[in-house]
Amino acid sequence: MLHSAIKVATYKNPIYAALSAVLLLSTASCVSTAPSATQIGTMNTADYCQSQTLTPSYKNQTTQQRAMSCMLAELQHYQQTKMTAHQQYFAYKAQAWLNYAINKDSMNSRSPAGLEAAQSAETILQALKNGTEQDLTLIEDIPKTSALMRPDLWANLSALKDSGGIVSAPREIAFSEVALIWAATDQCEHSSRQAGSHFRMADRWLEQAREAFVNAHDSKMNVALQDLVVRYYEQYATLDSSGDRCNGQVLPSLDQM
Repeated sequence: MLHSAIKVATYKNPIYAALSAVLLLSTASCVSTAPSATQIGTMNTADYCQSQTLTPSYKNQTTQQRAMSCMLAELQHYQQTKMTAHQQYFAYKAQAWLNYAINKDSMNSRSPAGLEAAQSAETILQALKNGTEQDLTLIEDIPKTSALMRPDLWANLSALKDSGGIVSAPREIAFSEVALIWAATDQCEHSSRQAGSHFRMADRWLEQAREAFVNAHDSKMNVALQDLVVRYYEQYATLDSSGDRCNGQVLPSLDQM
């Protein structure tokens, strides 16, 4: 029962694919047309737009919005298949964080989640540009603006990372991670109805990542992956957020379990 309970379900409804494309596969053109009410960091357009011919998408585009557009364009270089899987993973994760920040910006949100998302993306991009992405933490704690609300999905995510799943599916793992954080934040700030689409999106990305892993490894590795999922789930289930409160969550490593 435990194995079946924590296995990620497959979602094939076209609406989920559409949501994924809109919210996590957007490029520089997705920057909001609304003026920003949230002061997201102190990004300097010149830091990211020097080598680009990207022009403002609309007349009243703010410096902040233009900087995020240029960051999205820069990340495309690190998402190419000639890059290492870890470079691709972090580049896609930074893209997902920027899409999160852009979404918050478009809503004129005063939540600190948008600021943290933009800062996370900027940290990753700088590490990629400096060639220090190996210093970035692979399994990060959940930020204080979010919570651990789906221990089954988090268990699959951590197990895939530990098993080298990033090599098989860097984009899917990166997008699922940010979608899980985004969903829990929405749950705390709004309602389960709004958060549901992001949880389903994370589920879909994880199913794709797991399928890629299964296809790339033998049965022995796949059994080991499932055992790892169970171990993570047993640990994370005790940390599951109650009362829809977002205070962050430290995710212990297996050697701490």
